[in-house]
Amino acid sequence: MAVRGTIVTVCTANICRSPMAAALLQHALAAEREPLRSLKVISAGVAARTGVPASENSVQALKKVGLDISRHRSQPLTRRLMDDALVIFCMTESHLAMIQVQADPQPENLFLFRQFLAGAGDKEIGDPYGGPLRVYEAARDEMVEAIPSLVAYLKTLIARRPE
Repeated sequence: MAVRGTIVTVCTANICRSPMAAALLQHALAAEREPLRSLKVISAGVAARTGVPASENSVQALKKVGLDISRHRSQPLTRRLMDDALVIFCMTESHLAMIQVQADPQPENLFLFRQFLAGAGDKEIGDPYGGPLRVYEAARDEMVEAIPSLVAYLKTLIARRPE
């Protein structure tokens, strides 16, 4: 069974958090059964320019866990990306709010990347831009912590999605 739509991870400029999040989630989905394995994860930014490479510290933070985002190039979040999305995962409440204010109609499945984590912990992933590598690694680790809850949500979403 093919599932239509992409998963979109969203941050501000699409050079730090969302490319890391997309690569980490794509990696996790590759270990799942179909149809999760075939889902495509892309990233975009609410204030992104087109064609900017991922920040060097984002590249290094993922290289440390065996993932390569050195070929990533930024793209703005467009209406078409939202329309084609199965689900959109944002890094912060402000990203979510910008999409809710600017998108008409609003995307159906719009959430925070850490929204499905149990407990009352911080649901946002702060912007590491300009910080040292350890700040990027901390953001990466916050994303990794959220991945199992996202995979579980995607399983329920696909199970109830009509073709």
